[in-house]
Amino acid sequence: MEKMKKDNKPKVAFVCVHNSCRSQIAEALGKHLASDVFESYSAGTELKDRINQDAVRLMKKIYGIDMEATQKSKLIQDIPGPDVVITMGCNVNCPVLPCKMREDWGLDDPTGKDDAVFEETIGIIENKIIDLKNRLNK
Repeated sequence: MEKMKKDNKPKVAFVCVHNSCRSQIAEALGKHLASDVFESYSAGTELKDRINQDAVRLMKKIYGIDMEATQKSKLIQDIPGPDVVITMGCNVNCPVLPCKMREDWGLDDPTGKDDAVFEETIGIIENKIIDLKNRLNK
């Protein structure tokens, strides 16, 4: 994808079924690590009533990010049309989201697992955000 002007940053949508855990972490880390290159959004095909509380707690602990203060669960139709769609690995098909680039990160949902599994997932998402930032910044 060719580099866009800074005032016309690509919009990246991180999509998962419930928009409660992995996609929310990706949105938060995208804003935290790559807001100079792309705009981050997350959305789901269905909604949970709140962001996963283990994800909220660990993102606060690791990065000082309070996801509940800056984000909420959103449906796909609630976000701007994306340039890039990243599915988290939950077999979500988003034919209603035309985009220039699409990829699946194939991440297992850490919901209900211990902190070590969550922290590993968060670390993988961080690395993938940095990689995406580098690829979109070329």
